[in-house]
Amino acid sequence: MNSEQAARLRAEMVERQLRGGGIRDERVLAAMARVPRELFVPAEMLSRAYVDGALPIASGQSISQPHMVAHMTELLDVRPGMRVLEVGTGSGYGAAVLAALGARVISMERLPELAEAARSRLAGLGLGLGLAEAVRVVVGDGSLGCPADAPFDGIIVTAAAPRVPAALPAQLADGGRLVVPVGMRAHQELVLVVRRGDSFEERDCGPCVFVPLIGEGGFSEPAPAGDSGSKPGRRRWFGRPHL
Repeated sequence: MNSEQAARLRAEMVERQLRGGGIRDERVLAAMARVPRELFVPAEMLSRAYVDGALPIASGQSISQPHMVAHMTELLDVRPGMRVLEVGTGSGYGAAVLAALGARVISMERLPELAEAARSRLAGLGLGLGLAEAVRVVVGDGSLGCPADAPFDGIIVTAAAPRVPAALPAQLADGGRLVVPVGMRAHQELVLVVRRGDSFEERDCGPCVFVPLIGEGGFSEPAPAGDSGSKPGRRRWFGRPHL
């Protein structure tokens, strides 16, 4: 795939998969039109870089479907200068899109080999995006967040948790947003949490399927014996109700 082919496929992705799939934020569309997705997929997957689906990457992880990346980013309502925590760096593609929107990103990855590869990839990416300066990749249990750097204007979780990880909402700034897939391992619901003072408003934003979030605030690994995979109950509000 040469640069002209990639640019054509990227433009088609934006128009057909994203705009055609209901993404309306022009800033998100422009960011995804700038970030070369083909640089974030394994070499053997290069021809499928712009397909409408998730793709496997190293260490049993995946790069999310372009529409899902756009949908989650749109829900986060990213503005220039926002401080965003990304849980699950993966290939670094999501962090690159956030940075292209002007966010300052801390991206947490539990697997050191993925973190190092993402750092190198982001540092080597051109386009004048300044990704090496805009994104800091750290190794750790992202289900616990990054309290030393909180509060965040936005938190985006790119792996599925059985419930909203308890540590994350408290690390939001007032008015901040958290986007996280919640449910059983096989399928989940995308959940948006918005902080309103000392209260947290929660709403469902559509079905999704992500790899499991492994950690204290996520799933154990391997799956517990006898796990039925049933969907845990969730409150619409936690903390003091917002009036």
